[in-house]
Amino acid sequence: MVRHMFSNLLLLWSISHDLYITGLTYHVPKEKSWNNQNLFSVPLDLDVRLRRLDLSNNFIRQLHTLALPYLEQLDLSSNQLDLISEGAFENLARLEELNVSRNVLSNNVGSNGKALQSISRLKSLDISMNGLSDDAVELYLRNKSSLDQLKMTGNALTRLSHNLFKESKGLRAITIDDNQISVIEQGTFEPLSQLETLNLAKNNLAHICDFKLHQVKYLNLSQNSVEFFVTREDDQLYRLEILDLSHNKLLYFPIVPKMNNLKYLHLQNNLVGALNSEATMVSEANALYHEIINEKTVRKNNLHSRWRLMPLIYIDLSYNHFRSFPLETLSHLLSLETLNFSYNCLQNITWNVRNDESGYRRQLLFPSLKYLDLQSNGLVYISPLFLTALTQIETLNLQDNSVQPCASMDQSTPQINLNTSCVVFGQLMTLKHLNLKENNIKMLQPNTFLKTSLVSLNLARNSHMGMQVGSLEGVQKTLQSLIISEINMTSSDLSLPCMPVLTQLNVSNNCLDVIPSTLSCSPLREIDIRNNHFASLNHSLFLALSVRLNLMYISGNYFNCCDSKWLTTLHEVKGQLPDVSDTVCFTSDSNIAMTEYLKNPSVYCLFHTKAQEIHFGTVIIIVLFVAVILTVFIIFTRKVCCTQRSFIV
Repeated sequence: MVRHMFSNLLLLWSISHDLYITGLTYHVPKEKSWNNQNLFSVPLDLDVRLRRLDLSNNFIRQLHTLALPYLEQLDLSSNQLDLISEGAFENLARLEELNVSRNVLSNNVGSNGKALQSISRLKSLDISMNGLSDDAVELYLRNKSSLDQLKMTGNALTRLSHNLFKESKGLRAITIDDNQISVIEQGTFEPLSQLETLNLAKNNLAHICDFKLHQVKYLNLSQNSVEFFVTREDDQLYRLEILDLSHNKLLYFPIVPKMNNLKYLHLQNNLVGALNSEATMVSEANALYHEIINEKTVRKNNLHSRWRLMPLIYIDLSYNHFRSFPLETLSHLLSLETLNFSYNCLQNITWNVRNDESGYRRQLLFPSLKYLDLQSNGLVYISPLFLTALTQIETLNLQDNSVQPCASMDQSTPQINLNTSCVVFGQLMTLKHLNLKENNIKMLQPNTFLKTSLVSLNLARNSHMGMQVGSLEGVQKTLQSLIISEINMTSSDLSLPCMPVLTQLNVSNNCLDVIPSTLSCSPLREIDIRNNHFASLNHSLFLALSVRLNLMYISGNYFNCCDSKWLTTLHEVKGQLPDVSDTVCFTSDSNIAMTEYLKNPSVYCLFHTKAQEIHFGTVIIIVLFVAVILTVFIIFTRKVCCTQRSFIV
């Protein structure tokens, strides 16, 4: 008792002495970092005025009394801490944030628990990665009425009891991911009226039978084993905005609260769509709902009635097992702007829609959908009626399918041809970004994209694709980015119109040896001609382009060093050539690294020219010398012959 009083008097004297020395002036909050200093204990000479102290990434095993009355934040993460003395935090009256993650607090639970209970003003607590059991966590959370944020990632929790947070009802954010939780008792989270963020990812949860957390805005249940998610119908407003059910075992769409604010729904990497049809999936989901709430008769389509009221703007259904597109279910999402449907099992998108009461085919719409990702589905056929329903579509990703584009519909034939096996992109008048990479397209017909508003077009990896004259007709005035790489295209196959707003062109990995002169009217900023057959480039063309061109990729060609005036032009205007160091050019004598050539281009080619001149002059001298010798020989021979004849006579 006396010793305890003495330590308090000593602390009081220290504070008063400090105030006296500093002249009672207010100090800016001080911070000290001892991070990663190979410490085995807390330093003894800590400034009493510290507000923030970082002792993380050391080898501290025990924590004793800290005399830091102004301390607000303490980081002891990534140590070997297994024992905290009961009075360690008694003098930390202002401590609000404590991080003791990545330690060994599963040891000495009794002493550690008493130490943690002495911090009554704590707002943020991180006890992650400590191997804590259910009982240890319950003990550590006692007397935490001010707690606002709690992190318990990577412990050994298996069950969440209704007593766990009974003294921490002010919690706003709870993270309990990467544990072994399989059971959550009723009443565990419901009393936490301020709770907005709940992360239960990477656990062993199998069912959400009756979701009741009206107050939660963000719920993460990813990487569990959840098979279904059901909410009992009531008239209470749920604040839920983001629901992450990705990487689970869902067979059905979740039955969400009737009154909700749900805007982002993550369902990727599940088993949704594995059943034979959309109708089967919907009916089984409704039957499951009525079984859970103990209703014997199925009175209505609860799934669709809930989805019709959902203000969803984003849904991710990638990496599921859909063999048909769930037209009716998704058409209820009138606010939906982004749909990721990539990596499923679609081959066709057909218009399997029930007729209306008059017997006519109903026309469903996706009135807000702007971004649709259908990559890697094996798509061959897309119903024209489906395309007509995409009234606001701006971005369409069809990469890695087998879609064949049609020519634009005849102006005189407005009737939609439902039997066509190709895709008429001209129906998508709002379309700005189209990705047709890896579709094994054989030919682009004239007017293929007429009536669209394409800004970017990707046609890469369509091996041996042909482009008929006029295939880009209608978009030449809007197209800003064009990718036609890896097509094995020759210069004679490449037909490009004048494109007055084109700023990015990629023709890499082809067999080109000439750049179309029509590009002179394009304000290109970036061009990629890698891995082609270019020996030289049109100097006048690149002189015109150099005004705006600031990025060009040229490696993988075999340029003529002495016919590279275009290159020196770009180099002089400081055009960026990121891969110039990987580029080689040739002279008649050898191959030279392009960077070496650019250091002094005149040396290599001047030497080459002089050598040619010297070689030519030498040849002329030799020819003249031989001619003179032959002439002298012929004259001498004739004289000898004439002399002999005269002697005979």
